[in-house]
Amino acid sequence: MENLVIRKIEKKDNEAVAQLIRMVFDELNIPKVGTAYADPYLDLMFEEYNKPKSVYYVVENNGKIVGSAGVAPLENEAETICELQKMYFLPETRGQGIGSQVMAVCLQSAKEFGFENCYLETMPFMHDAQKLYKKVGFEYIDAPMGSTGHVSCPVWMLKKL
Repeated sequence: MENLVIRKIEKKDNEAVAQLIRMVFDELNIPKVGTAYADPYLDLMFEEYNKPKSVYYVVENNGKIVGSAGVAPLENEAETICELQKMYFLPETRGQGIGSQVMAVCLQSAKEFGFENCYLETMPFMHDAQKLYKKVGFEYIDAPMGSTGHVSCPVWMLKKL
């Protein structure tokens, strides 16, 4: 992958980001109910992350959005806890270290926002993602935190920033 750019989402990216996320859900057969797929703002990601202590990044390759991820405050939790949200990559971008780069940018932003811990939820069969999370210091926890509405995500992880 040449010409890879990691940048903040712009309003013009909304449609491409929503398509990317839905494509990955379809590809991996992730449940559509009780997951990010059902989030009402999936088509309005720029607006959703254009809020205090929130940021969403897209990965662009030759003008095409091939991945994305963001951080935002974890709802109904201490102000010091954020959530790594909606990290998805197209199949052709996986396994090349791009996820690590994007996560590093997200976690750096979280630190700059003043967060002390970062939470995430994922699916049991997403082994590569979990390997990546563990590599950067996320640890499994026994119960969900906050109120994400993602009742179909049974794997919860937390990292000290």
